[in-house]
Amino acid sequence: MYHAIVFFPLIGALIAGLFGRLIGARMSELVTTGCLAFAALLSWGAFFLVTGDGRAETVPVAQWFSAGDLVVDWAFKVDTLTAVMLVVVTSVSTLVHLYSIGYMHEDPHRPRFFAYLSLFTFAMLMLVTADNLVQMFFGWEGVGLASYLLIGFWYEKPSANAAAMKAFIVNRVGDFGFSLGIFLVFVLTGSVGFEAIFAKAPELKDATFYFLGHDWHALTLACLLLFMGAMGKSAQFLLHTWLPDAMEGPTPVSALIHAATMVTAGVFMVARLSPLFELAPTALTVVTVIGGITAFFAATVGLVQNDIKRVIAYSTCSQLGYMFVGLGVGAYATGVFHLFTHAFFKALLFLGAGSVIHAMHHEQDMRNMGGLRRYIPFTTAMMTIGTIALIGFPFTSGYYSKDAIIEAAYMSDRPGHVLAFLATVIAALMTSFYSWRLFFLTFEGPQRWVAHGAHGHDDHAHDHAHAATAHTASSHQADGAPGHHEGVAHDDKGHDVEPASHSAIEHHDDHAHTPHESPLVMTIPLAILAFGALFAGLIFKERFIGHDMDKFWGHALPHGSGNDIMHKIHDAPGWVAASPFVMLVLGFLLAFWMYIRRPDMPHRLAESQPILYRFLLNKWYFDEIYDRIFVRPAKNFGLFLWKEGDGRIIDGFGPNGISARVVDITRGVVRLQTGYVYHYAFVMLVGVAGLITWYLVSGVPGGTH
Repeated sequence: MYHAIVFFPLIGALIAGLFGRLIGARMSELVTTGCLAFAALLSWGAFFLVTGDGRAETVPVAQWFSAGDLVVDWAFKVDTLTAVMLVVVTSVSTLVHLYSIGYMHEDPHRPRFFAYLSLFTFAMLMLVTADNLVQMFFGWEGVGLASYLLIGFWYEKPSANAAAMKAFIVNRVGDFGFSLGIFLVFVLTGSVGFEAIFAKAPELKDATFYFLGHDWHALTLACLLLFMGAMGKSAQFLLHTWLPDAMEGPTPVSALIHAATMVTAGVFMVARLSPLFELAPTALTVVTVIGGITAFFAATVGLVQNDIKRVIAYSTCSQLGYMFVGLGVGAYATGVFHLFTHAFFKALLFLGAGSVIHAMHHEQDMRNMGGLRRYIPFTTAMMTIGTIALIGFPFTSGYYSKDAIIEAAYMSDRPGHVLAFLATVIAALMTSFYSWRLFFLTFEGPQRWVAHGAHGHDDHAHDHAHAATAHTASSHQADGAPGHHEGVAHDDKGHDVEPASHSAIEHHDDHAHTPHESPLVMTIPLAILAFGALFAGLIFKERFIGHDMDKFWGHALPHGSGNDIMHKIHDAPGWVAASPFVMLVLGFLLAFWMYIRRPDMPHRLAESQPILYRFLLNKWYFDEIYDRIFVRPAKNFGLFLWKEGDGRIIDGFGPNGISARVVDITRGVVRLQTGYVYHYAFVMLVGVAGLITWYLVSGVPGGTH
């Protein structure tokens, strides 16, 4: 069963990737989606089988390689944590595949797209079923490669290529730390298998390791290096800059990457290695603080973004911060529970946003929307469900998982827990505000698309001609003001997002005069995800974080401080438990006041606070800072090595220099070949004179001296 779960997506990817042109786009869609659906059904079966009694087993596949003391087997570690991730990955991926059949229906490269989706899913399944660090690293790099291919799917767009490169390179920074952490764990324990590592770890509780001129607590250093990898993959503060740019990929890609798969890899990795982190409390403090800062930082940036997908992307970044806070304070079950519930409502929000973009003829700027509730009522209802689940409205899935993390942060005695608690509570207020801001700008108020976005089919030529080069003065416009160009979505720097000229998917259809509801193949996944967003928390809360937690998790997560903090949650003061609800109500009221009752207020507020507004709009200027510190010097250094080192020195004195001298010599020799007999006679005479001279100077052989 587990072999089928992991390898069926790979089979689908190979069929669509290698034979897509032969079998056609429709068959590629059906094969890949069918393989994923089968894997998802098996995953749910495995979930109830494994979690019924908290069992754990290792399923061997093959011996991978052996080099000295390093023996790496290819095997699946199956326990409750694996089962949870299998369900999340395969379920969301199946729905994204199904949704993509409608969303990408006019794209000429659908077989390649579906092959990439299935390849991404296979790599993620390899990661979550890993029995050792090397196999995990294989899946880790596999999702990095597949995300590069998916983000840059529309490779004719320079912005898509740049975003794919950025995601790949930023993740390499984190992965460098991750690989160093793996090396150190092997040096300390002599193994890369999880069971052997966890058995050896208690003996290393007080061990030190000499690194960079200092003696470090060995497990703390190893965990910090491993967490560096998680920071990159899960877009935590300082290594987060790739996440919003990843919106350049098609919307289903955004849902797949940001909802349940790639960005949760770091959360899964910390949870899987929690027995190590338990012995490194300093590392857990770092996890807690970074998680709290990320939750706050991303929420502040989400307040002012105008691209509908970027708002949801920063929401993802913020929610990942919540998950790491849960892990950092030792309440591992809350972090994984939030990962589980978040997958449903965040995938719902991204796919719902895709439905809005589809209805608006691929307009993504919320300032060019409004009043869509009457035209796409089903999508509006689905986005409403996703919104209330995200903000943690009582009895939705987000309510159970997010509130538990906030209470755990308050009740913890971990250094940094106060910062994490305050950051998560304030982030809850901002989450409610920007979520309702998105909803009101998109579905309520005046129909700004009448003037700015709703072109008929005949107007598509205008979009096609200008989409690749259009810019807007609205990048620093006040919040809520319409964009400058019609029919073109802009990002926060004023550049186009998903221009029509680069994919047939973005062509207006024949009914493009008014917004229209998406086809059934796109709305069915929304309905399924909406059910999960509403009820997943209620159905599974007792298993994940309630009375059945011990039986449910078994030995998949530590039973030390983790369980202590889980019991303390129930003793949290009433005001702590109520604080998330108060924040979501305040956020709703503020958004309602600013975008429904007083729609002129956002514009005036932005003009009155231009420095703060631009600071948030430009994402705390991290991109500019990194560009100045890292990107430009690296480019200049590379240019110097290319022009001076390679071109002038190596080629100049090497192949190019030698070949140039040969050409010069032959050019001189050629001049001797004139065709005149007297020239040749003269040369012969010179030669004879030279021979006689040499003969006289050197003496006659055998003659008298």
